[in-house]
Amino acid sequence: MATTLQDIADRVAPVLATSSNQKSLKIDCGEDGIMVLDGKQVAMDDRPADCTIRMSLENLKKLLKGELNPMTGVMMGKMKVSGNPAAAMELARYLKG
Repeated sequence: MATTLQDIADRVAPVLATSSNQKSLKIDCGEDGIMVLDGKQVAMDDRPADCTIRMSLENLKKLLKGELNPMTGVMMGKMKVSGNPAAAMELARYLKG
């Protein structure tokens, strides 16, 4: 399993590059960094996005392993979602790719 946000980005980039995605999703892990799935690319800088999810890197790892349910994470305050949640749902499949 990836240990850094960059590791996750490196794993997602090839899958996203071959997609038909046109939405953007920012994952803000605070001091651990920001990853933006933007169209067919992954960026590691802060930029506007259709949807932003704020969570710790540890909770992101749990989410990717299936140890944290997205709905439960939001309800428990482990994740904060702003913007268009449909973009998050559409792009979530690439994170597991």
